[in-house]
Amino acid sequence: MAQSFAATVGAWAAKVPNALEAVFKESAQELVSQLNELVPVDTGFLRASLMASTSAMPQLTRANAGVPVPSDLGDIVLVIAGADLGDTLYLGYTANYAAYVHYGAQGRAPRPWVTMVAQRWEMIAAEKAAEVKSRLGL
Repeated sequence: MAQSFAATVGAWAAKVPNALEAVFKESAQELVSQLNELVPVDTGFLRASLMASTSAMPQLTRANAGVPVPSDLGDIVLVIAGADLGDTLYLGYTANYAAYVHYGAQGRAPRPWVTMVAQRWEMIAAEKAAEVKSRLGL
């Protein structure tokens, strides 16, 4: 019987201290990067509303201030860097209209960028596992 994806990655990463943690954190950072690349609106507020947490899912509570908001992933990178293996990493947009953009509303077609990127998780993790494996000479 073929090993599961997780078992395959875990088998080689267990041989090298911190390899599994590197795969987890680099994969999470790539997921964040792809999420923000695919945000389907040009205002910048939705993109800048992405938050990360290891304790709870960020809530859709921020109203658009009506002024340009630069996207800064620094806080997200810090949450990912501080996460331990086994932690649940919650990533979510806090702009109160994010769900309307994602699922569609008021006759507008859905633009499900979050779902599209989430479906790439195994591919992202496999690519990062290959990069870490190569970097460590395994």
